[in-house]
Amino acid sequence: MAATERTLETALQASPILGLLSPDARARLATAGSPLDLEPGALLCQQGDLGDAVFVVLEGEIEIRTSSVNGVQVRFASFGPAAVVGEMAALDGGLRSTDMIAVARSRLWRIPRNQLIQALIAEPQSAVALIGELAGRLRTANASLEAVRTLDLGGRLARLLLESMGPRALVALTQTEVARRLGASREKVNRKLNTWASRSWVELGPSGIRLLEPETLAALFGAAAQG
Repeated sequence: MAATERTLETALQASPILGLLSPDARARLATAGSPLDLEPGALLCQQGDLGDAVFVVLEGEIEIRTSSVNGVQVRFASFGPAAVVGEMAALDGGLRSTDMIAVARSRLWRIPRNQLIQALIAEPQSAVALIGELAGRLRTANASLEAVRTLDLGGRLARLLLESMGPRALVALTQTEVARRLGASREKVNRKLNTWASRSWVELGPSGIRLLEPETLAALFGAAAQG
């Protein structure tokens, strides 16, 4: 079996939505689909495009974002291997409501809308999982918009760092990437992080941002959220 086929089989089985389909149904979706490779920064879909397909992320990362009324880029979420993206517009055949962009070199599997609908009709337990997944993503999108509306830079920065924290309290993001995700300038983010570093709340290094006082940042985010 080719490497792409093995990766696709693993991704379909690991997907919280498509993984509930029977092996035969997953095999039919794999056969009906086709590969798609994207370079970093390339658009997968743009707001207003027709929702004629869903995409399974095999490698890389796809970010979902849009622009606020004042032109600020708002990042809703990002999805890595085994995630299914683009399903909302594919369900009703309507238009895409957000942009989907590759933030790293990515390989996806494009599944036509009609094949997805047939699979969901035949095996409705996967349709139930899809509803749950969409509800969760809607909550995440609402939280992102609310943060832009109500939080200052410090509150939004604290929230992002806490959500992105990995092993050993490390956030493996550059300051440029942090600024982009917040829709802020790198200079303002750098000033805020250096202030926190001087207070020993964070440690700045070549591998990323280490959170030394995550409880303090959580309290800062909570206070900002309460106004």
